[in-house]
Amino acid sequence: MISMYTKQEIILSSYREGKSQRAISRDLGISRKTVCKYLKEYGTSKSELPSKELPYADYLSSTPRYKTPSRENSRLSAAIKQQIDTFLSANAKKRSTGLSKQQLKKIDIYEYLQDQGYTIGYTTVCNYIRAKEKGSTTSEAFIRQFYEPGSSCEFDWGEVKLVIDGKLTRFQLAVFTSSYSNYRYAQLYNKQDTMAFMESHVRFFSHTKGSFKEMVYDNMRVAVSKFVGKYHKEPTQALLDLRGHYLFSHRFCNARRGNEKGHVERSVEYIRRKSFALTDSFADLESAQSHLLITLQGLNNTKQQATSKTAIELFEKEKEHLHPCTQPLECAEAIDLRADKYATISYKGNRYSVPETLVGKFVWVKRFSNRLEVYHKDTHALLAKHELYCGAHGWTIDIAHYLETFKRKPGALANSVALIGNAYLREIYTAHFKESPRDFIELLSYLKTNKISNEDLKDTLERLTKTCKTITIEALKVLLGNTQQPFIANSIIQDTTTYLAKQQLAQISALLN
Repeated sequence: MISMYTKQEIILSSYREGKSQRAISRDLGISRKTVCKYLKEYGTSKSELPSKELPYADYLSSTPRYKTPSRENSRLSAAIKQQIDTFLSANAKKRSTGLSKQQLKKIDIYEYLQDQGYTIGYTTVCNYIRAKEKGSTTSEAFIRQFYEPGSSCEFDWGEVKLVIDGKLTRFQLAVFTSSYSNYRYAQLYNKQDTMAFMESHVRFFSHTKGSFKEMVYDNMRVAVSKFVGKYHKEPTQALLDLRGHYLFSHRFCNARRGNEKGHVERSVEYIRRKSFALTDSFADLESAQSHLLITLQGLNNTKQQATSKTAIELFEKEKEHLHPCTQPLECAEAIDLRADKYATISYKGNRYSVPETLVGKFVWVKRFSNRLEVYHKDTHALLAKHELYCGAHGWTIDIAHYLETFKRKPGALANSVALIGNAYLREIYTAHFKESPRDFIELLSYLKTNKISNEDLKDTLERLTKTCKTITIEALKVLLGNTQQPFIANSIIQDTTTYLAKQQLAQISALLN
């Protein structure tokens, strides 16, 4: 391949200096056929244009071109195409089920292919997807900003839909992004309300161990109390409480201009996609939250193009400029509620159990973003903790709150919401105590009195099942009383055998008498 300079030398040597093709070939060290080719092309270009000066500005300044046959990209194998098509089909399914915000983008598909060991370029992936989708997008212009360390942090909400325990559930993603380091932090909440807004800030500042000089928000209801005039907005009491405790100022974006925040609009989409585009099914909310934090750790530990440093490295420098946080702000709503005849309190259409001795009495309730804490009205002793029910007309019952009542009414146990709502205890009752509900109630009282967890009960049942077919309350008590001792198979067998022997002797004695 010759350069544009060599092509010009061929033309100038022939037309200006009058050299022959053989002489030009010898002087420049190239083939005579090549010299002939470019002289012929120049002659054709000159004859087609009326001006004698135009060929020098057009043909002589153009890079030599070579005719190459069109061929298929060898890197884009059938296996890669099939893998990309699978992701595109998954994206189409997400769009049809209302999960369009959790689709995989081209860069995600490319990174996945790289992780799987495929050798292919990002442009090749984009071209293939563009040809499949045949879509066009318009680009938006952005203004580059400059931030000092610790000067600004942006906050926003984003919706995410996850399958929790087999049920599609909608959650709110609270996202914080440092303007200087691009350090990201996020938490999942059931609702986008005041308690979640305040608690997300408390957790974030506890995580960073300091507060930023300014927090940036859009016109969300939990932050803006009301609009005064065309541009001025009054903050909510929750935002004022956070400002006063953590000593930061705030700034609101213009109406319908959330992109003025700059970083966090992109962070919500980026975190949601990286965390839940491939994995969106979890056993419970805690598992989803753990997965989110692990993903954030990886994102913050990835080098950024602009600085060639990770967000964690930049944030370590930024910590020096944060205002230190002494203690977290307690964010809870305190209310007084009366226990009804079912020994439950009603909060926003859902019922939560309290100890049976409080029927008809008032209790003091502290409502957090995801739980309720029930305290005695006079002594302020903690009586119960309940996770907030996600839905309407639900019952959250702790069977330990009704043990004395069950002792008087054992027949009410089998169909009680307290037992049906606890799958683990219901399984034990059905398998071993269906004919003796009083023994099961006695077992529950023993567990409560001795503060024995369900895990210890499960281990004890497994050990006892290996040695005998019949499970009795006395045998369980014997083994549960030794739950703190190391497991010794012989001693368990001996204890159980002794008990069964005594039971058989008692039965024989009864028959003889």
